[in-house]
Amino acid sequence: MNKIKKIIILGGDPNSINSEIIIKCWKKISYSIKKRIYIIANSKLIKKQLHFIDRSIKIKTVKSINEKSKKDELKIININLDFKDPFNIVPKDAAPYVIKSLELGHKIALNKNSAGLINCAINKNLLLKKNVGVTELLAQKCKIKDKSEVMMIRNKQLAVCPITTHLDLKDVFRSIKKQTIIVKIKTIHKQFIKLLKKKPKIAILGLNPHNAELRKKSEEVNEIIPAILNLKKLGYYISGPFSADTIFIKDYKKYDVIVGMYHDQVLGPFKTLFKYNGINITLGLKYLRVSPDHGVAIDLIKKNSADESSLLDCINFINKFS
Repeated sequence: MNKIKKIIILGGDPNSINSEIIIKCWKKISYSIKKRIYIIANSKLIKKQLHFIDRSIKIKTVKSINEKSKKDELKIININLDFKDPFNIVPKDAAPYVIKSLELGHKIALNKNSAGLINCAINKNLLLKKNVGVTELLAQKCKIKDKSEVMMIRNKQLAVCPITTHLDLKDVFRSIKKQTIIVKIKTIHKQFIKLLKKKPKIAILGLNPHNAELRKKSEEVNEIIPAILNLKKLGYYISGPFSADTIFIKDYKKYDVIVGMYHDQVLGPFKTLFKYNGINITLGLKYLRVSPDHGVAIDLIKKNSADESSLLDCINFINKFS
């Protein structure tokens, strides 16, 4: 009989709403899911932050995902962190804490008894590398060298994927290459079938306003259209390039995935349409990784008003594979 796979949640940025939304989710999920969940965080920090949210939650510090606990005990794999104020961890302490958490989460996620990894929000400045977010960092740790990893933001109505992720706009055009587009679309197609059991209908956007009117030296003509034609020959259901300023009016409803050339080109419209009703799925890693589709929300700390629905969606999604 197969063992029930464990769900790993990274506590993420210590200066955030993460503790609050973890606890709110904990109170909503079933015991069958609770017993599979292990939080990578600092147990003392979580206990201190809990005093402002719900003192009734019991915490047990464990050393590995092989340890069990009593019913309703929140299991925490401890990461050391020195702090005076549990709601104001200075960057010099927060950065190594976050990096250690990610390293341990990556290591555990590779375990065959792990269903995958959920990481709560992190201020990317703590990763100490320019243009590197969690997506890129975990891809590096998985030794992905062909840029085939993909960020997908998804709910039941739509998924969006940017070809480039955390690049400054002035650097985006250099990364719009035919081969990069092809390998990322192949990842999307393969993982969509694996995770969601269907072949996706994919729409791809151009880079420039009005697709640069398809001028000869444009990225649309030289890189994007050749990639689309290549993928069509391989039997992919892919259309485009579409103009980014109109597809999200109504035509997006015809597709499973909208692929844009840069981060805000697709994430901005997605969040306008669906707010935070979505989860971030990294495709192409050696394991399943998801995260809530929101940031650390420093302005909401200690107000007990944060919306936990995105993290709850992450837990329910990854639970399907546990």
